[in-house]
Formats: sequence, structure tokens, C-alpha cells
Amino acid sequence: MAKRFKKDTPSHFDYKDAKTLLRFVDAYGKIEPIGRTGLSVKQQRQLAVAIKRARHLALLPFVSNN
Repeated sequence: MAKRFKKDTPSHFDYKDAKTLLRFVDAYGKIEPIGRTGLSVKQQRQLAVAIKRARHLALLPFVSNN
């Protein structure tokens, strides 16, 4: 699998930055796996926490509308 996001990955994931977080969510609303994102384990955990916080505050949907 290609690691799609390695080049332009932010050093810190902010739950308020929904535009950046949406890049790491697939069409079904699931968080992309670590093999596809190319993030380190620590970054992947930070990403997951940020996405979950954004979902809880209704900045991101839990599931897609399609």
C-alpha cells in the first residue's frame, strides 16, 4: 500500500482543524489505518484522539451521509 500522507503531515493534530482531519478519514467515516497514512504510532494515536474529539463536538460526522 502507498503511504499517501507522509509528505505534508502536520507535527501536531488539532481537533478544531476539521479540514486537516478529514484527509485522514475515508469515505465511510473511518479513520485510515497506520499503513495507509504513513504516520508513526505516536502520531496515529494523536490523530485518533483529535478525530474522536472533533466528532464529539460535532465538528466531524461519525458516519458519512452517502
